[in-house]
Amino acid sequence: MSAITVEMLDRPVRLRDARVPAERWPRPAARTADAAPLRLNGRGRAVVVTLAVLLGLAGVLGSQAANAGAPAAAVPVVTHTVAEGETLWAIASGLAAPGEDVRDVVAELVDLNGLAGAQLRAGQQILLPADR
Repeated sequence: MSAITVEMLDRPVRLRDARVPAERWPRPAARTADAAPLRLNGRGRAVVVTLAVLLGLAGVLGSQAANAGAPAAAVPVVTHTVAEGETLWAIASGLAAPGEDVRDVVAELVDLNGLAGAQLRAGQQILLPADR
């Protein structure tokens, strides 16, 4: 084990030998109510201000709620039973207005019926918009 020596006055003293008993340690001063418990330098103030700004931004940005708007209006529908060999494209082309893209009508029918694709089976019941 190594020991550090310090020259004090005229003789070297080993720190291990120069221990002060605990009862002779200086006691901390009692804190008063008006004493400041914390002192900040310039860097500390900058950190506190930055944290306050970041918390404020998080509060403002976190409180923003997404609003998808009002639900779509109800669409009046009629039920149609799919005949043998009938396709969604044929049904959509019969419903499409002149000049309207049939692909848009097919997409509307798929969405209205919650279909996974454009495949239909004979005897399947699908919904068609009544106003077309």
